[in-house]
Amino acid sequence: MPSSSTTLVSRCTVFPDRKSDIKALKLSVSDIPMLSCQYIQKGALLTSPPFSFHDLLLFLNRSLSATLSHFPPLAGRLATDSDGHVHITCNDAGIDFLVAKAPQISINHILPPREDVPDCVKDFFTYDNTISYLGHSMPLAAVQVTELMDGVFIGCTMNHAVTDGTSFWHFFNTFAEITKGASKISKSPDFYRNTVFNSQAVLKFPPGGPTVTFATDEPLREKILHFSREAILKLKYRANYGCLLTKQSKTIDNTQVLGNLSNGKVNNSNSEISSFQSLCAQLWRSVTRARKLEPTKMTTFRMAVNCRHRLDPKLEPYYFGNAIQSIPTYAAAGELLATDLSWGADLLHKNVVAHDDATVRRGVADWEEQPRLFPLGNLDGASITMGSSPRFPMYDNDFGWGRPLAVRSGRANKFDGKISAFPGREGNGSVDLEVVLAPETMTGLENDMEIMQYVSEMV
Repeated sequence: MPSSSTTLVSRCTVFPDRKSDIKALKLSVSDIPMLSCQYIQKGALLTSPPFSFHDLLLFLNRSLSATLSHFPPLAGRLATDSDGHVHITCNDAGIDFLVAKAPQISINHILPPREDVPDCVKDFFTYDNTISYLGHSMPLAAVQVTELMDGVFIGCTMNHAVTDGTSFWHFFNTFAEITKGASKISKSPDFYRNTVFNSQAVLKFPPGGPTVTFATDEPLREKILHFSREAILKLKYRANYGCLLTKQSKTIDNTQVLGNLSNGKVNNSNSEISSFQSLCAQLWRSVTRARKLEPTKMTTFRMAVNCRHRLDPKLEPYYFGNAIQSIPTYAAAGELLATDLSWGADLLHKNVVAHDDATVRRGVADWEEQPRLFPLGNLDGASITMGSSPRFPMYDNDFGWGRPLAVRSGRANKFDGKISAFPGREGNGSVDLEVVLAPETMTGLENDMEIMQYVSEMV
């Protein structure tokens, strides 16, 4: 990998192409805890467009301005009123647009098979180590376009107190849609704020604002593990039928059940452990084993869930802002590893199913009673935090010359045990896990055949 890879060429401010008709939006119970989190950094790797890089920048600059007019909060700034409530002031102050060049970096450099994600990818984003509270004085979003040897990377950085993953990808996909030439966007954001997350509770901050809740200087390794649809179906089969097979292996047809799973013929009610829960359970087991924890050590698998569809009445699917809560599941290391996959998967499954309207509202009430920041990190050395989602439409963005080759992220919010789930590029139920671990734990995971047997090369 070239030692000096990416050079910043220019930076300017892009403004919405029409004035905002929204004055301000108050941050919600789900937004405020994210003020100590770093800005979200996600982006798409694309082949070179069939026109000049100069023309691409003109197209992107113009379409970004048009996109911001549909998402006016992103062009605003944070402000705290005299009562301590934090708002987004939709003042059309604009966002940063950066241009960089990395002529020595090729697509093959960025996508080395089975190797760690190269550090050069982190240079495709701006606002490193920037916590969301700083949106009081700086833009709430930025786009960096990096020209590569044989491709382009479009990286987007966005304030996490303003957007969750659903809203992030809604903006990114709309940006692509307008760049491609759409005269009207297909999905409009919903800025309605009279929801269960709207609250009069106030979280008080120290002078200068909060600090990040995890160490930012610990050594880490990062890999993308690809799981095909077939591999995940096998994991789902183990999670749902593994224990039964152990007892009655002669009476159950493995091939038939797997085929039923593949064809959707197996009961899809809340009693069935899902594909993603099965994959999460396997990762929990394998990382716990790689960490070589004492059997009595309590481990935690923390999963972020979208609450839009869990509420009654439901929020709009494109509600703009954070509408997420965190579900922690606990198990002693020894018990998690001594049982089969179905045991841990069932714990995760029951917690997710139980997170209904009443649970969401209890979480809101609990936060109002004791306002606090979201505690990202792995202080006890035995935690895993699962973020993002394979349901996010990360590959549904065509800027005019084809779908992305890959989706990657920057340095933001990464620590030992931080996992992000992406859809596989081929779709059809495949999943990519962006796994960030301490170096010795990553080595242990690479040698753990219980999970590595399911990992394949990316398509």
